[in-house]
Amino acid sequence: MTLVRDARTLKSKAISSLRTGMQSFNSFDEDGRVTTVLLHLQHACEMLLKAVLVQNKAKVFDKLTGRSISFEKCLGLCLAHQGLTAEEAGVMRAVDSLRDAAQHWYVVVSEDLLYLNTRALITAFDAYLKRSLEDDLVSHIPPRVLPVSSMPPGDFEFLVDREYSLVAELLEPGRRQRDEARARIRSLLAMESIAVDEVGISERDIDRIEKAVRAGQEMHDVFPRLSTVGTRTDGEGVNLVVHFTKKEGAPVRYIGGDDPGDAAAVRDLDLQKKFYLGASDLAVKVGLTQPKAKALRAHLMIDEDRNCRHVFEFGTTRISRFSDNAYTRMRDALVNVDIEEIWRNRARQPTAVGLLIG
Repeated sequence: MTLVRDARTLKSKAISSLRTGMQSFNSFDEDGRVTTVLLHLQHACEMLLKAVLVQNKAKVFDKLTGRSISFEKCLGLCLAHQGLTAEEAGVMRAVDSLRDAAQHWYVVVSEDLLYLNTRALITAFDAYLKRSLEDDLVSHIPPRVLPVSSMPPGDFEFLVDREYSLVAELLEPGRRQRDEARARIRSLLAMESIAVDEVGISERDIDRIEKAVRAGQEMHDVFPRLSTVGTRTDGEGVNLVVHFTKKEGAPVRYIGGDDPGDAAAVRDLDLQKKFYLGASDLAVKVGLTQPKAKALRAHLMIDEDRNCRHVFEFGTTRISRFSDNAYTRMRDALVNVDIEEIWRNRARQPTAVGLLIG
């Protein structure tokens, strides 16, 4: 594949940052090692995503600010339009969340969880590089320099359970290691990014988790999202590849970002950011009239999908808002369904008076 100039430069920067992250992982110097690894792995991902977007003539500069778009925006565009898988996006998002915690405050990541995240990131990076830019890491990086650990990788669920138990020990009366416990909680919260599209970490979150741990609540009750994540490993030694996988977890409940209630509930910190589309906005984005968009929503049961719609309550008013998940499902469905037939069938049904706006 012949790359355009900017895509070629961005790909080069991506591989350079990945190499630096690998070298830092294998470094004998522990001072700042974890932060250095996370900073360079996240930068490698962002440069790769932007290289793919530029190669495919997508806009990577914000019209209003003139600055290049964020990592989060790049990830969403590549996931929606450039063949990035949910599994690959999950590990990239997790590394970004860990990097954010390390860069803006501090975080404690256990050695084996750092190794697991690093190898999973390299696996995802290499796979996406091959599919999207027709290149591979072995052409640029000898296998002997890949991150090597003296400890065999454990199952993700086992490692998270062990980390949670350690947090509980650190919070025991008389230990005086609360700062380390909270830094490890921050790391666990960041890894929820593997399972969900958006994770924000605030001190209120950490307060809630600390309260739950001190109360003796179980890990799967406090971190239900992490119970949906597993790992799959193939090969061994320098040929080891790691994939994060999704599985069924325990049911979850959602609370607002400022809710001081149940410490173990799943936190959706910025629902208005995720569910930002009104019914009319969604119709315009999909390219349908509002009535036809509503008919398609009903056909696909969009309004019943909590990942697609959220109802905001303002006093006695209830307003529906939709996420990019709703847009993606509707856009993809239009390739295979006859919207006119759906509209005609909808028109034949008795008119119902909706209680929700939109």
